[in-house]
Amino acid sequence: MSAQHFVFLLVENHTHLTLACAIEPLRIANMISGEDLYRWSYASEDGSSATASNGSVTLVQHAFSDLPKCDRLFVIPGLGMTELITPSLLTSLRKARAVGVQLGALCSGAWILAEAGFLDGMKAAIHWEYHDAFAERFPDVTLVRSVFVADEKYITASGGTATADLLLHLIDQDHGYDLSVAVSDMMVYAGAREASVDQRISLQSRWGMRNPHVARAIEIMRGALEEPVSPMDIAQDLGISARQLERLFGRYFNTSPSRYYMELRLDRARNLLLQTEMSISEIAIASGFQSIGHFSRLYRKSFGTTPSMQRGRIA
Repeated sequence: MSAQHFVFLLVENHTHLTLACAIEPLRIANMISGEDLYRWSYASEDGSSATASNGSVTLVQHAFSDLPKCDRLFVIPGLGMTELITPSLLTSLRKARAVGVQLGALCSGAWILAEAGFLDGMKAAIHWEYHDAFAERFPDVTLVRSVFVADEKYITASGGTATADLLLHLIDQDHGYDLSVAVSDMMVYAGAREASVDQRISLQSRWGMRNPHVARAIEIMRGALEEPVSPMDIAQDLGISARQLERLFGRYFNTSPSRYYMELRLDRARNLLLQTEMSISEIAIASGFQSIGHFSRLYRKSFGTTPSMQRGRIA
């Protein structure tokens, strides 16, 4: 059986950790098995090299415009990738799809597949930092908060060590569970996470708390950032009093439910400012604020600058 050939499209400022977590499981699988199960090569815009966000430079074998025949193709972007989606990158993905190559995206790569129009009606995973902007930009894609999605035509992983989870999953599919576990052991990796595991550390783990009312309250808040519900309604949904909800948030977060909710909405607004071209009025509405003036005052109080000044700094 010939080795599967993986090609990685390295967008400038790609995440080096994601690349390493993609390559090392393949290398170790070859080493443990004593066979060439996998081979891989890299492509960049200029066909010469690609620079990661940490400054590491990777020499590549191909240009986006001249990709070789391969079995799987993964796109790996990173910081500022919305400004680096070039015509040659999109054309290379469309050509690969046309000849039946299995496509995937790592870290913020789902954005690029969605921009190409591949993900409509499908589930996709992307790094949690891009969730708010992605949901606004691509409403026809079902965004999940899990570490990877492998049961769709286009597989996606949220980056970092989630990439290792995905690659171990693929090794399991291709060559069996025993090899996947052996690779994980060699990486001193305490078992690959299932696809359904959430990207971010749970509130229970982060705060050491075990209160289901608080966890459920925050889940309700996160699900209603654009159309906020009152703490009284949240408490009623939980079957507790508003005063009890106040005490719980005071105990675990030293703040009120209303303030915690406001901070969630302001964080969403900041993400949209930094990651999209939406107007400030659109961002205000998407974050649950009906008055732009009120939104601007709260934003400045929280972040030390107004939304318009924030956008000016990143322009």
